Amino acid sequence: MTPLGMTQFSYIKEIVKSGLENDQEKFKEALNELIEHAKKTKKINYALQLQSLLKDAIRQEQSRGPKLVGSHSYFTHLEDRELNEFVLEKVTSEYRFENLIVNEDVKEQLQFLIDEHRSKELIQKFNLPISNKVLLYGPSGCGKTLASYVIAGELEKMMYVINLGAIVSSKLGETSKNLAKVFRQATTEDCIIFIDEFDSLGKVRDYAQDHGEMKRIVNTILQLFDYLPQNSIVIAATNQIEMIDTALLRRFDVKLKLELPDKNKIKKLIELVLKNGNFSFDKKNAISTILKYAEGLSYYMIQKALIGAIKRSILDKNFANNQSAVRISTSVWLDIIKQEKEKITN
Repeated sequence: MTPLGMTQFSYIKEIVKSGLENDQEKFKEALNELIEHAKKTKKINYALQLQSLLKDAIRQEQSRGPKLVGSHSYFTHLEDRELNEFVLEKVTSEYRFENLIVNEDVKEQLQFLIDEHRSKELIQKFNLPISNKVLLYGPSGCGKTLASYVIAGELEKMMYVINLGAIVSSKLGETSKNLAKVFRQATTEDCIIFIDEFDSLGKVRDYAQDHGEMKRIVNTILQLFDYLPQNSIVIAATNQIEMIDTALLRRFDVKLKLELPDKNKIKKLIELVLKNGNFSFDKKNAISTILKYAEGLSYYMIQKALIGAIKRSILDKNFANNQSAVRISTSVWLDIIKQEKEKITN
């Protein structure tokens, strides 16, 4: 959305001003606003020419890779030292599909996304775009973060876990600049960018009080998405999809709803936890009661409760060191599950 009352001359003046100040992010923002203005005033060819110039410039900038200063990379250079604060961690994941318990349709879409990136050269031969903007949404604890790790693991890509708390700034315009810095660096390294609590970008400031800042942030993300290289992937996760700007929602190629586990998925989770150990339950008929209590809890809570029960069973005075198998106390497991349930109901 471009400001009302602005003329083509006004946009050009902003472009020149930001160019002279060597403010690349403001320059791109002003140029994008001129492109939008050209489209609205029916100067389609002019808009397309400007858009083509901008895309070519961004591609050239990305192809040059990180700038080196002495023996240190651009990422660790003094001027961009704060980038380290914007990234919680850079990780390589060992998680694979067998570690993920989700609905079959979600698994199929994730598998298709993986296959698409593994065969991107073939798809690009037909001038088709690669899906690289993914939104994972659902209640807390439904497996969104794990799904992102599975994508990273299957594609064997490094993942930037973004620190939104550090990126979001109270200073006018700083949030947009911070986002652009992270995207620019991550894309030069052919990484996955993972942004949890993505909806918080839409709540940086009160919408009624600072509509301009909200629009600036949304426009920045839209631009970053538009010029994201095909090799890079952005994964955003949210518990509150209704809080995300509709223009942003439209930019995601893949939107997947994840849910809390039902009884069947809880059974699969139990099998996954127990598969590498010699474990059995002391009272198998008590498991159905435990499954009933466990519904409504997250994967993490259920797994933590089961592991806690196993540890307590191992440390129980009746367990001898020479025993090869561990009999898990279902009563202990049920007690822990009930405690977890009380935490979310109180």
